[in-house]
Amino acid sequence: MLRIHCTADDIAGLRLAPRPAPLQELHAALTTALAPHGAPLFAPWRGRVLRSLPATSEPLADLVPAGRPPTFLDLGAEGDTLAAGFARIRSTSPGTVRSELERVYGAAPAPRWIRGLHAGEETAWRTVRRAQHAAYETVLAPVWSVVQDLHRDEFARHALAVAEHGVAAALTALAPGSRFHEGVWEWPGAPTRDVRLAGRGLVLLPTFHHPAGPLLQDLPGRPVVLTYPAGPGLPPVPDGPAPRDEALAPVLGRTRAELLRLLAAPHTTTDLARALRVSNATASAHAAALRGAGLVTTRRTGRSVTHERTPLGTLLVVDTGP
Repeated sequence: MLRIHCTADDIAGLRLAPRPAPLQELHAALTTALAPHGAPLFAPWRGRVLRSLPATSEPLADLVPAGRPPTFLDLGAEGDTLAAGFARIRSTSPGTVRSELERVYGAAPAPRWIRGLHAGEETAWRTVRRAQHAAYETVLAPVWSVVQDLHRDEFARHALAVAEHGVAAALTALAPGSRFHEGVWEWPGAPTRDVRLAGRGLVLLPTFHHPAGPLLQDLPGRPVVLTYPAGPGLPPVPDGPAPRDEALAPVLGRTRAELLRLLAAPHTTTDLARALRVSNATASAHAAALRGAGLVTTRRTGRSVTHERTPLGTLLVVDTGP
């Protein structure tokens, strides 16, 4: 169990990052892509990412041998641009860089460029920057506008939760099953660790590419940054026109395939009927069939019925795109 010990000052200064951090989101995405036993719904996305990463991004794997990243990579967690994040990493003291590389490599032989980084060579730092930029352009750039929208939604949701229910309830809402008791935020299921903020403060940073629990940046003399899973439960997909439904139509039928595509955002039965140019009864019947297959959920609010795609429905739509 992860236990985060908070003082009164930590609670007073607790904040949610106002913008997403490109490098931290990239590190979360790469951690998920390289995880040997990841969430099954992420498998198609993981395969696409690993196939598309360019050779210039390969040095990033050298920085994380056996899954043990050096702590200086976390320094970019609060940078709200790629350049700002890298500048924070580049400002790491040479002694910290050397000790961290020695920690993650131990007695194992290191690649030539890693030895150059250990020696403080500027060409090695340029290798890191090129690798991060190449990975970002492949993995995150196509969906960055979606990440920004999701982050704004999460920021507003958290602010509303704090205003309506207080800090403790807002914190536990971020992690179902967690609890806040006598100044300690407890995360069951996370690796066992006690983190004492001791007045340093806590920054909450949602990620939309890492579903498997919290990522923690705990560096001496700095606020602790906790990156937690948020969003719809699947990696974002690029903005742009919806893909055509030739692949889905033979399986679901053209109307149901189009209905599933429309549910990229929640729709009422009336909205669906209008978009599909069918009666409300027909739209409701198609939605019921998709709900029975686990592709759609339905909720009633007063007289209105709203339909949404499930993660499985989203995955089906994404995987049949061009």
